Amino acid sequence: MSLVTEEIKASASEIYHGDAICQEKSKFLLTEMGLPNGLLPLEDIEECGYVKDTGFVWLKQKKQKAHKFEKIGKLVSYGTEVTAIIDKFKIKKLTGVKTKELLMWITLGEITVDDPPTGKITFAATSGLYRTFPVSAFHVEDVKKDVDLAKDGKVVEEVKKEAPQVKEV
Repeated sequence: MSLVTEEIKASASEIYHGDAICQEKSKFLLTEMGLPNGLLPLEDIEECGYVKDTGFVWLKQKKQKAHKFEKIGKLVSYGTEVTAIIDKFKIKKLTGVKTKELLMWITLGEITVDDPPTGKITFAATSGLYRTFPVSAFHVEDVKKDVDLAKDGKVVEEVKKEAPQVKEV
């Protein structure tokens, strides 16, 4: 069941369709809110939207994705629909995101970046558990820009090696 109703869509400040524009807009919104741009490494995004009055944001992708954040060694699963309330330095009421801890998948409910900045980001589960990591582990450079600037195959291969690895579930 989708949390994004027609009523929410009607009140949306912005709605976009298509992977390229949704990738761009989601990274821009994260950065604008003081959050690292690599928090939502989704693929094949079909729709994204933002209700500015409430901070409600949603992203719908074609299929569930798992992503390993290499710098911290954590596996995270993103459902076909990810929703949240976004505010400056904070994501709350997060749905559609789980992280693997030991042998269990834990549902994340909140993400907070320290203000004033300390370089730390905290992930809180709906169960009350939380973990803190360096913000830098969730920041990605604009790989597309690097590829556009590449003039030979060696540079393109180097960019591909440095890009985060995404595994399908």
